Amino acid sequence: MSKLHFTTKHANEATVTHNWYVIDGTNQTVGRMCSKIAAVLRGKNKAYYTPHVDCGDYVIVINCEKVKLTGNKMDEKVYDNFSGYPGGRKEEIAKDLLKRRPEVIIERAIKGMLPKNRLGRKMYKKLFVYAGAEHQHAAQKPAELKF
Repeated sequence: MSKLHFTTKHANEATVTHNWYVIDGTNQTVGRMCSKIAAVLRGKNKAYYTPHVDCGDYVIVINCEKVKLTGNKMDEKVYDNFSGYPGGRKEEIAKDLLKRRPEVIIERAIKGMLPKNRLGRKMYKKLFVYAGAEHQHAAQKPAELKF
């Protein structure tokens, strides 16, 4: 009786294909949308996902100023930055940050969902967030991704 041996195929830089997707953030809930985007950036939507290889795709998010937050987060969620110096902490609520720099809300949410190592930083560079409906990646022919 012979044994069948099945070997697991691991993805590598030569075998991975990176696709381009565009996502419209209009009326999307921030956390739900960002968790799905983080999975696409990691490559978890592919059959050959390998944790130690960058299998993910490029993601363009447009209309990020039209996202919504559930509950009282718009008035109560606080984003803070710290310069490293005494008294260098600056706080801003989500409503003000959404008016001033709407891209930051999406970028920070997705960055927190990616691995905290050099692979995660490489994945994060494949994210492009724009406040309006226009983006400069038409040459890559991104496909629309719906959730």
